[in-house]
Amino acid sequence: MDKIQMNTPLVEMDGDEMTRILWKMIKEELLFPFIDLKTEYYDLGLEKRNETNDQITVDAANANKKYGVAVKCATITPNAARVTEYNLKEMWKSPNGTIRAILDGTVFRAPITVKGIEPNVKSWKRPITIARHAYGDVYKNTEMRIPGPGKAELVYTAEDGTETRALIHEYKGAGVLQGMHNLDASIESFARSCFAYALDTKQDLWFSTKDTISKKYDHTFKDIFQEIFDGEYRDKFEKAGITYFYTLIDDAVARVMKSEGGFIWACKNYDGDVMSDMISSAFGSLAMMTSVLVSPDGNYEYEAAHGTVQRHYYKYLKGEETSTNSVATIFAWSGALRKRGEMDGLADLQHFADLLEQATIRTIESGRMTKDLALITSLPNPEVLNSREFILAIRRELESLLNA
Repeated sequence: MDKIQMNTPLVEMDGDEMTRILWKMIKEELLFPFIDLKTEYYDLGLEKRNETNDQITVDAANANKKYGVAVKCATITPNAARVTEYNLKEMWKSPNGTIRAILDGTVFRAPITVKGIEPNVKSWKRPITIARHAYGDVYKNTEMRIPGPGKAELVYTAEDGTETRALIHEYKGAGVLQGMHNLDASIESFARSCFAYALDTKQDLWFSTKDTISKKYDHTFKDIFQEIFDGEYRDKFEKAGITYFYTLIDDAVARVMKSEGGFIWACKNYDGDVMSDMISSAFGSLAMMTSVLVSPDGNYEYEAAHGTVQRHYYKYLKGEETSTNSVATIFAWSGALRKRGEMDGLADLQHFADLLEQATIRTIESGRMTKDLALITSLPNPEVLNSREFILAIRRELESLLNA
């Protein structure tokens, strides 16, 4: 069969450790034989980031803005141990954080559901997508250890020098202090990304904060969401037959646990961090979770929601066999290819992305899977495959679907 043609390249961001090994296997076995793959390649492996003083991450994010669609491999965010291990010039920032800041994007994460991997919450029938605001809050906080008695104040100094003060606490003894911030512009981008993604996927959108306690900070999020919805999206939602509503975070948790799923749950930065891990774990595995960064001006970056699988990589370097789950990385490629096809009007590329996902799910549902899934599946007598065997099994399913 002729290879599927592409008009515009994807931005390809390579990564680290075991996921980098899987990345190469996926391209060689599942993409190159079927697609005339066009990418603009950026190596975001830690060595190259160190060599370029992390400029390559900035370049990759700007390329994403140029071409509209990117696919990213998992990358290392270095800690002190990694600085020593890789002989780094400094402790480079998270590539994901850098890319999110440049794209001004919101992260949407949803579980990949298959028969035989049942959710721990019995009522869940469809995936729940977490929309996580990716700016500010505790991730850009300023902290202080308070040594003893004293007064802590919140002080805002305007450009003209005038000050506004608010008492935080009169300390009678030692304690801690934390300051957080956010920006109206970032919250507005978050809201628009959520509304646009809900329309794109035709799902209801829930949003939750704790505005009854945080009457300025969280209430600002609530107000901005409502203003943008009323002014720009209400009619579009009605035409699409979907709904938007706001509720308190604790009420949202109770509703989520009793729901059937099939909606988007928008959360502030920390809430989204915690709840996406809860959702992924309850649905089965972080290795079975899609992740896409969506900017309000229509740029998309697809990636796996998990890390670089360091332990398996060290086994791989020793020549030992690994059974590493590549599903989320495969779905990062399929998501990016589908979106590229949508943007360029390439129905055959979109169809290929659909078949690649079907082939992956069919492989698992037939009882052939990696070890992590075999440990939690309800299917009888699963066949545990190593990393390469699993990808080759998907290729055989894919060829069968393409030839049907």
